[in-house]
Amino acid sequence: MSILIYLIPVALLLGALGLGAFLWSIRTGQYDDLDGAAVRILDDGDDEPLKDAPDRPVTRTGHRSADGKHPEGRL
Repeated sequence: MSILIYLIPVALLLGALGLGAFLWSIRTGQYDDLDGAAVRILDDGDDEPLKDAPDRPVTRTGHRSADGKHPEGRL
């Protein structure tokens, strides 16, 4: 039971440190842009259209069919 004399203040101190870190992160704007990082990870920075044949459909692997038809038979 005497261990509780040490554990309770340590738990309160750790809780206060966690709350302080959370409040600091809110004040510094860490949670302002939640969707930006999710979109930036998917953007490869190459926004130019394909120049070889833009009228032919692209397959799931990124290859274009030679006859202009979708290789899987759907658009």
